[in-house]
Amino acid sequence: MSLSQNAPTSKAKKREELKKQYKDVEDGEEIGSDDDLTRGKRRKTDKEKEKEKLEESEVVEMKKLENLIFGSLYSPVTFGKEEEEDGSALFHVDRSAVRQIPDYEDDDDEELSGEENGQVVGIRKGEAAWEDEEEKQINVDIASVNRLRKLRKEENEGLISGSEYIARLRAHHAKLNPGTDWARPDSQMIDGESLDDDDTQVGGVDDILRTNEDLVVKSRGNKLCAGRLEYSKLVDANAADPSNGRINSVHFHQNAQLLLTAGLDRRLRFFQIDGKRNTKIQSIFLEDCPIHKAAFLPNGSQVIVSGRRKFFYSFDLEKAQFDKIGPLVGREEESLEQFEVSQDSNTIAFIGNEGYILLVSTKTKELIGTLKMNGSVRSLAFSDNGKHLLSSGGDGQVYVWDLRTMKCLYKGVDEGSTCGTSLCSSLNGALFASGTDRGIVNIYKKSEFVGGKRKPIKTVDNLTSKIDFMKFNHDAQILAIVSTKNKNSVKLVHVPSLTVFSNWPPPNSTPPNSTMHYPRCLDFSPGSGFMAMGNAAGKVLLYKLHHYQNA
Repeated sequence: MSLSQNAPTSKAKKREELKKQYKDVEDGEEIGSDDDLTRGKRRKTDKEKEKEKLEESEVVEMKKLENLIFGSLYSPVTFGKEEEEDGSALFHVDRSAVRQIPDYEDDDDEELSGEENGQVVGIRKGEAAWEDEEEKQINVDIASVNRLRKLRKEENEGLISGSEYIARLRAHHAKLNPGTDWARPDSQMIDGESLDDDDTQVGGVDDILRTNEDLVVKSRGNKLCAGRLEYSKLVDANAADPSNGRINSVHFHQNAQLLLTAGLDRRLRFFQIDGKRNTKIQSIFLEDCPIHKAAFLPNGSQVIVSGRRKFFYSFDLEKAQFDKIGPLVGREEESLEQFEVSQDSNTIAFIGNEGYILLVSTKTKELIGTLKMNGSVRSLAFSDNGKHLLSSGGDGQVYVWDLRTMKCLYKGVDEGSTCGTSLCSSLNGALFASGTDRGIVNIYKKSEFVGGKRKPIKTVDNLTSKIDFMKFNHDAQILAIVSTKNKNSVKLVHVPSLTVFSNWPPPNSTPPNSTMHYPRCLDFSPGSGFMAMGNAAGKVLLYKLHHYQNA
């Protein structure tokens, strides 16, 4: 009995214990759920804080990027401080005042009319790419700060807008620094006064400073580079009518379009030079005179033609008429084949016999005087616009004659020369070159030579045969040297550096060094854009010199 009674009791106890355990478990779950909620809230708070920090860092990075791109607009760069303290009204004023505005932005942002500058109405000149909207909202008290009181226009003025404050700062800066106004394209007034006439002239210094155009292109023709000459071969100048004999003379007219050629075939030909067709204009046959030399007068009105005869011809271009002149009164010359014309077109100098130089007027065609050298005369060259005449010959000396007094100013030995064969002078008379029978060319400064210094500034010995012809181009940067004895005996000297161009004469293929044949004469066009060279084969070779833009 006792066992049966205790069984239900033990079962009841077990049930109570189980209920208690379940209750404890439920209580534990409730407690655990509260803890989880607290932890979840903490995690959420941490995430929000991290997100806020991330956003703040992004804002800081954006501000740094804005400062790099647009300048330090809100936090001016300072050394020794990482952060600026906010809250000061003066601080806000200062940071708005440092707004950097391009110099080309107009003070009043006025619209330009279409009539004044040809632009569409409504388009603003120098319009700012970005504007600070806070400028309109900020008010600055210029009366409360001592250093800002000078910006007041009226004595009782106090608050002004931020944009007005910036405008007054800029105006005050311009007043203190008037010299910076030259950089502004539209500045023509300084403190209400107009600029000087010299500063506002068209093409003045201001116009040069306002453009970034390449000034070297405009002045390209001033300096020729040494080393290699840039050129191109064009159609032969006389391709429309080649000569049957050798070419003894080529000469450009002052208009740079007309070229004459002459030679032993007794024909005087005129060509219009364009580098492409080179059309023949006229051909004139002289029955009794194989032509040794022909040249335009510098003024372009006449052509002087001579040969191995006692007379010479004058051809009037306007009248298209030939006049036969000679023999010269008082002289018994067997030949008047060599001559030179003065730069002023007034005098013709012929080489005479026994050291005489014959001076003939271009107007009357009469003998006006003679000059006498100690030796035979081989070459002549006018200088200083026809006032002086240079001569050389068999005695190896160079004579300088004053044609106004008909006396010899100076004579000196041409260094290394026993017989002078060729002379030429630069257009301005500063330089002259003397060639010899041994292929040596001496280049002198005329002022030094006349002053007693006989040492040449350069001796060119690239040719080995007699120098027959020389020619300076118009600006004396190129000196052409010709020897008629050998094929391709032409050298071009770069005068500023006193060196020979390495790529001239031009290289040839088959047969080697044969296209130039035997050179006879050479001439540059008035602007040196063209160079014409006559040879013994009856051709006039034409070249374009790329450095010179004008023919």
